[in-house]
Amino acid sequence: MEFSNAYQPGDVVYVIIRNPHVQGVANVQEAAVVNNPDHPGELALFVYETYYPLTDEVAVYQTLNQAEQEFNEAFGSVENEDYYG
Repeated sequence: MEFSNAYQPGDVVYVIIRNPHVQGVANVQEAAVVNNPDHPGELALFVYETYYPLTDEVAVYQTLNQAEQEFNEAFGSVENEDYYG
């Protein structure tokens, strides 16, 4: 299946997104697949009131569980770390 055909406007997906103000912070976020208002005919992800291009360079997950598993592999699990604060 070609990437561009994998999603339709209205699909709900999950992405790992970095905090733009603190690059060391990332989280799993629900996103909506929408028609890109800036580029007709293209799809975008709508997250945090912002449109992001939907390209094959973005890791998009169909389920929250898949996204959380990948997040834990990439960043580690908070449950396994000593956290003070």
